[in-house]
Amino acid sequence: MNILGISAGFHDAGITLTRNSDILYASHSERYSGRKHDSNLNIDMINDAVRLLPEKESVDLISYYERPWVRLLRQIRTGERYCPTRVDFSIRSMLPAFLQTTPIQYQNHHKSHAASSFQTSSFDRATCIVIDAIGEFDTISIWNASYNKLGHAEYKKIWGKSYPDSIGMMYSAFTARVGLKPMDDEYILMGMAAYGDSAQQHTIRAALVDNDLNFQHNLHTGLPDEFMQDADSFDLAASAQAITEQLIAQVFAKAIELGHSSNLCYSGGVALNCVANDTMAKLCDQLWIMPNPGDAGASMGAAALAYGKQLNWQHPYLGYDINPYTEYPVDQILAELHLNKIVGVAHGRAEFGPRALGNRSLVADPRGAEIKDQVNQIKRRQKFRPFAPMILEEYVNNYFVMPDNVTSSPYMQFTGVCRYPELFPAIVHKDGTSRVQTVTASQHPGLYRLLKRWYSETACPMLLNTSLNIRGYPMVNTVSDANAFEDEYNVKVIS
Repeated sequence: MNILGISAGFHDAGITLTRNSDILYASHSERYSGRKHDSNLNIDMINDAVRLLPEKESVDLISYYERPWVRLLRQIRTGERYCPTRVDFSIRSMLPAFLQTTPIQYQNHHKSHAASSFQTSSFDRATCIVIDAIGEFDTISIWNASYNKLGHAEYKKIWGKSYPDSIGMMYSAFTARVGLKPMDDEYILMGMAAYGDSAQQHTIRAALVDNDLNFQHNLHTGLPDEFMQDADSFDLAASAQAITEQLIAQVFAKAIELGHSSNLCYSGGVALNCVANDTMAKLCDQLWIMPNPGDAGASMGAAALAYGKQLNWQHPYLGYDINPYTEYPVDQILAELHLNKIVGVAHGRAEFGPRALGNRSLVADPRGAEIKDQVNQIKRRQKFRPFAPMILEEYVNNYFVMPDNVTSSPYMQFTGVCRYPELFPAIVHKDGTSRVQTVTASQHPGLYRLLKRWYSETACPMLLNTSLNIRGYPMVNTVSDANAFEDEYNVKVIS
């Protein structure tokens, strides 16, 4: 059965096309339109997906990631000023002509998140945690998930919180308070936290949320104007991060207490907070976070729910394909690294998720004291923001102290303390940590060959890795995007 999972209409539109258990294609509308967090479906993206179906096959079913009429009900009840779901909302209006008669199933928003993690995991049974800003009404949910004797996934919601009690909305409110863009710049707030003092965290938490995760204010429209008006932005970031980690840990403790498994699957946009993930990994036996846990990734959960069984998850390289019939350009990348220390890579299938993992990456030698400033200048980012290392997995423990229970980190979901920060200043944050991507031959053969060659030639088993994008725009998708990046920044991009 060919199923098109769709997430659209609010922010970060995405699709996933599955053929039985195989994931054929998954991508983001923003990569095609060039508009960050684009909420609209992109027809070119859908066309690229369906071209991968065998001849004479078509999409049998569309599975939408939420129930739009339930979202609308919440908006009517709460009197929200911003109402992205219209009364005349219709998925059909987003679809190309050839899908107008395809049947549509509608899924529960948080259940789609849970399925995106459980049905891509290796677990037979797990407890699923979903934490985001808001679904239809849910803001936090915990599910027992397992496969029955016929291999069908079954879910039972065992605990949750609903609007307006929301960890995700709280973090976005602090994002806005420090002058950043909510629903966009939360990752910058996370980076700012290392430069601040969290001494006020207990006072702030007491004013905002109690021990039962009940919030004292509806933070959907931000923090109250009078709240911490004169506080330093970096201190606010540090406090927000500390409080968020405490609240997530409470949810994990609740999941372990109530759930039927100590194998945890974690999803929702808050799962992108890799600093918090370090603590969460210590609380359970095994933790699986699909590398696109936000709303675009819920398109995969919607497809998974409609299919009903485990998906054949292998890797996140599921998007648009550049030079599909050529090998990863190791020689060219190495030559440019030796010559200029910095090079762009736009090759193979684009990553599904917000983080570049070697196919749409700007990579650099992490050893020079000047490299961080050079790359920040190219990316036109704030100077305090760190970069991530990608490292041969067999050497990760030689260079980083990883969190307990974390033996690999292929999707930059955890941080490690760098053992030699003086040697690798470009990839070490203010607090001495790095958001680590480990690489194995099975995960990405070409990237593994690159790192092996780099190590043999330099005795350095890692490279700096950041996303290949022009500031304010999504990651490079096509060759023309790569050419635009090269022209804008005068940095060679290898395709």
